[in-house]
Amino acid sequence: MSENMDFEESMDKLDDIVKKLEDGNLSLEESFKLFKEGLELSQKLNKALNDIEGKITMLINENEEIPFNFEEDKDV
Repeated sequence: MSENMDFEESMDKLDDIVKKLEDGNLSLEESFKLFKEGLELSQKLNKALNDIEGKITMLINENEEIPFNFEEDKDV
């Protein structure tokens, strides 16, 4: 992801790259350049997803230690 693009913008950019490559109307050099850019975006997006997954796992693990007593809510 570029420093100026958020996750969703990077996904949109990657989608645009894939569409251009699938069209097949590019020169070999242009195709290679876009492929490289798409690969770099894909790696950065994957890292962002892994980072978020780790944070979510930490939150879930932290909340598993909090006892929930649903019996008290029955009277409400």
